[in-house]
Amino acid sequence: MQQGKNIERTRAQESTNAIEKLYISMRHLFSRGFYKPMGVSGETLRKSLLLLRPEIYGSIAEDRTELDGLVYVIERLPEGIEECQFINLTADEGYKNSHFTPIIPPKRRRNCYRIDKDQMNIEITRGRSEIYDILTHLTFLFIESHKIQERVTLNDGEDFTREWKLLEDIVIHQKKISEQQKEVLLVHLGNILGRTFDEVVNIYKIFESEEKPHRFFNLIYWLGKLAINEEISGNKRTITFSSVLIEEIGHHIYGEIWANDIKNILDKYNLLQRPIHIISANMHSVLNSIYAKGALQKEADENEGFELFQLLSNADSKPLQKKVKSYASENGLIYVKDTSGTNINVQIIDTDKINWEFSTFQKKNSFEENPVILVMDYAFGEQAYETMDELLKPYKANNETIHIDVKSVSIMGKAGILEGGKGDIMIPNAHIFEGTADNYPFKNELSKEDLEGFGVQVFDGSMVSVLGTSLQNKELLKFFHDSTWNVIGLEMEGAHYQKAIQSASKIRGNISEDVKVRYAYYASDNPLETGATLASGGLGMTGVTPTYAITQRILEQIF
Repeated sequence: MQQGKNIERTRAQESTNAIEKLYISMRHLFSRGFYKPMGVSGETLRKSLLLLRPEIYGSIAEDRTELDGLVYVIERLPEGIEECQFINLTADEGYKNSHFTPIIPPKRRRNCYRIDKDQMNIEITRGRSEIYDILTHLTFLFIESHKIQERVTLNDGEDFTREWKLLEDIVIHQKKISEQQKEVLLVHLGNILGRTFDEVVNIYKIFESEEKPHRFFNLIYWLGKLAINEEISGNKRTITFSSVLIEEIGHHIYGEIWANDIKNILDKYNLLQRPIHIISANMHSVLNSIYAKGALQKEADENEGFELFQLLSNADSKPLQKKVKSYASENGLIYVKDTSGTNINVQIIDTDKINWEFSTFQKKNSFEENPVILVMDYAFGEQAYETMDELLKPYKANNETIHIDVKSVSIMGKAGILEGGKGDIMIPNAHIFEGTADNYPFKNELSKEDLEGFGVQVFDGSMVSVLGTSLQNKELLKFFHDSTWNVIGLEMEGAHYQKAIQSASKIRGNISEDVKVRYAYYASDNPLETGATLASGGLGMTGVTPTYAITQRILEQIF
């Protein structure tokens, strides 16, 4: 028993070392300005990732191709990146003013530009976390591409398997194929990828679209082709970092522009000197919670509880959503679309203009205050510190310095849970910053009792703010969960938000020391459960109840 425990702990320690090595080497490569992921310079990254074997990347350390991880990564990288030998990470350097059409990955808002057939530029405006995220995804992708190369090359690259030649013929000549020919090719792909026919068919369908029905064939071919070019011709894929990006990183360039834009708008509408409640959340739950009942009175009468919000979350609910937004803009909501590059949109709600007669909430606490609610979209990792730090700074205009009267900061987000499952709720009392000695205990205005009674499980304890969701493995998380750290979940922004709030209130005096904080997360995945990681798919309607339960409690406390 004791021996088993020691082995487990050692694996947790190995994982910690692997994460530390990954981050040190990523920082080193960033400072250096370029590297070749499958060359000597990328070796530490590859070895660390293979040692770590993150849950999200599934079978990365095995011979067979990891399919769920492939879907997860491709949804977060620009389309066509598998065809590019050169990947250039840049700052916002004016590509939007060129003829290049931005490519925005479906699951990660970032501008990417295909410069030519061999080069993809990816704009980094969210800080180091975004760089780490992209580099780990690319390392995974290139490791997988070499698995394909190894399975299709014969006689040291002098010849190729029959399956590969058939795939190449169809992709290169963009041949139209019958349903039967498609199935034959899927059988061959099963051999190339080391996967069953059923598994390959399922992944093919995920990538399939009307415009690009055979996208999966293209993806596998180009991944394998570039790995073959590396292995046989020596044409190594290269990742470079622009000099502007290297100079800008860590200097809050985009966060400052973003925060100043918001303060200018608050000033323009004479809201700057009113009490302000900041909420970091999505762009629909606060909006719908306050305005849906008034905008959709008929639907509200027909749907009890959260049914109205489920109705608004359906794929075909766009006309209803439009109605809510239109009603909201007539009743105190100002929408601020981001132009700074942070990709964080904002809603400003003047509570003085809310029609309380058609609201779910009663205006109790804030009757005389007429506070302003500022809803900011999710930040990404370290970007949370940059944006919150800048937002809490005083506003300077016309030789005058105005301290913002921030009454509360509420953070609602998705997180990985270590007990329970998708859709359950976590209420933290501290954030532990992974890989450092930093920890941030705080008094959470939300309690476990506040969120009980909604039909989902609620857990309280500490949360780990991880360096990247794509680096988590079971041994390390199990250690955090079973040890005296009492960790209930993991996310990427909590420690960064709390660091900004504590320094603004307790050290720099930018906001009041009495600022109230609320943190609540709902589970998007359980990395300790096989088949329940982020790579296994989204929350769907499971997310409606926890999202709106948390939103309701936050707004009840504000009002």
